[in-house]
Amino acid sequence: MEFNNRKGKGTIMEHEGKYIYCIIGTQQDRDFGPIGIGGRSDKVSTIGADDLAMVISSHPLTKLVVNRENILAHEKVIEEVMKEYAVLPVRFCTIASSADEIRSLLFKRYREFKNLLRDMDHKVELGVKGLWKDMDNIFKEIAEENKEIKKIKRRIERDPEQKDIQAKIGLGKLVEAALKNKKNGEAEKIVDALKVSAFDYKLNNTTGDEMFINASFLVSKGREKEFDNIMEELSETHKDSMKFLYVGPLPPYNFVNVTIYQEEWEK
Repeated sequence: MEFNNRKGKGTIMEHEGKYIYCIIGTQQDRDFGPIGIGGRSDKVSTIGADDLAMVISSHPLTKLVVNRENILAHEKVIEEVMKEYAVLPVRFCTIASSADEIRSLLFKRYREFKNLLRDMDHKVELGVKGLWKDMDNIFKEIAEENKEIKKIKRRIERDPEQKDIQAKIGLGKLVEAALKNKKNGEAEKIVDALKVSAFDYKLNNTTGDEMFINASFLVSKGREKEFDNIMEELSETHKDSMKFLYVGPLPPYNFVNVTIYQEEWEK
């Protein structure tokens, strides 16, 4: 998280800075409306240098609270801009103190930003999460597929009152490892089916026992329908055992997230 404070003599002088959402390729000054972060209905506009611009709104030079409301406000602006432009999302809570700082940075990192915009042009992010519907059945499959798990379970079931704590701990670890392997195997099958329509993909962390895949795919806009069709086929094929959560199109959050360090503002 990056933010910037400017200090006066003997006291911190809080004043208005420029909160940055994303970078776009344009020479035009743009006004995206009063949708700025912070609940003040600040106007979201652009500050440009040559044919690059940062999308900004006014905001005090203070650290923003990391909460759902602020993160959603940050993302809402980027998603609004994405309706018209390829975007490079900038890290949450990045604030410059002036328009001059922004223009200076755009010139300094011009080639980097231009190359990233070229890479993201006409591409969107699509998110896919997959969850098993019946975990009891999944654990039964794991027990049947793993001889060591089956052996320890039988020993414990024969004497449920036994005090063999180590055996139970060992069983838990084996089941955990087997579940991880099963998740990886299922995720690989889903990725193999979807990556044929994607430019790139990333696997993100899963949560809970039920989720076996949490992936982001970078897809060319011209292939969104093809990707949609594959998702429909997967959902139909696995409708009895799996549930898929499919979101998008989104800005390429998982493929580019520009970080601007405080030292860059100070140079």
